[in-house]
Amino acid sequence: MQNIKSAAELQSKMIARAKELLADGTVNRVIGWEKGLFDYDVTPAVFTSADGLDKNFVYNEYCAANLSKYLIEETKKEGKILAFLKPNDTYSFNQLIKEYRVKRENTYIIGVPCNEEIKSNEDGTLSGEAAPCEFCLGKTHVVKDELLGVAEDETADKEAQNAHRFDKVSEIESKQPDERFDFWRAELSKCIRCNACRNVCPACSCIQCVFDNPTLGVDQRIAANSFEENQFHIIRAFHVAGRCTDCGECSRVCPENIPLHLLNRKVIKDLNELYGDYQAGEKVEGDSPLQSYKESDANPSIIFARSEACESHGGKK
Repeated sequence: MQNIKSAAELQSKMIARAKELLADGTVNRVIGWEKGLFDYDVTPAVFTSADGLDKNFVYNEYCAANLSKYLIEETKKEGKILAFLKPNDTYSFNQLIKEYRVKRENTYIIGVPCNEEIKSNEDGTLSGEAAPCEFCLGKTHVVKDELLGVAEDETADKEAQNAHRFDKVSEIESKQPDERFDFWRAELSKCIRCNACRNVCPACSCIQCVFDNPTLGVDQRIAANSFEENQFHIIRAFHVAGRCTDCGECSRVCPENIPLHLLNRKVIKDLNELYGDYQAGEKVEGDSPLQSYKESDANPSIIFARSEACESHGGKK
């Protein structure tokens, strides 16, 4: 383990390494986080100079944003960009490589530890886990060019890490159909159709989103009726099925605190049960469950029967 004792020291080393790579021409820009007026006022930003890094680059406990989505556009530009990615972020980036949405050769990836592991001080006024902790996929960076502040062989027991991953989904599944409907109507009725969940999601990478098509009459946003409120999120969950890495960005950015990740996690749970365990973004090679056919795949009749059995037992399989 590299001898880094504080968040401030790690931030300093990140800036120093970024300046080195800019100076020797390895990269011509850096994507990271820019500080604002307050500690919590942190925004993803692209830096092109050492002076900009010294003045505005920050890495603290508020740097939760997954930077992978920004690399879709950034890797189309000339030159190579340095990106600091946390373990979960690398799953999203790996999935984008798999889908040919980013150019790996135009990136230089430095893996850094999760900000939840970094203690700015011992008497901080905030307590409790930050939201991304609920979505931890372990401490392994599945893609990187180098690591900073984390050991090369540092791994986590993934089985133990995921032991309670689907507990909330199972709790909702156990409800009666009317109770499940009431739960989701109560949550989705709060939606203001700001599109933050879609815009931040690394798996939502269509050049033109179906919900931005005015000819379909579904771009009303806050004027949407209850049917559209439901369909917007359900359709989005289906669109990212088999590709969602469960990074939790959708729930993190939601201004109404809707647990949107539970829709995606329900789909992931069903895919695992029907087609075998699969973690999107873990590997570039191989097909996802919905992009390949195997004789062992569940037939539609099995899926239908499973659904009927679930309903007849009050939601329990």
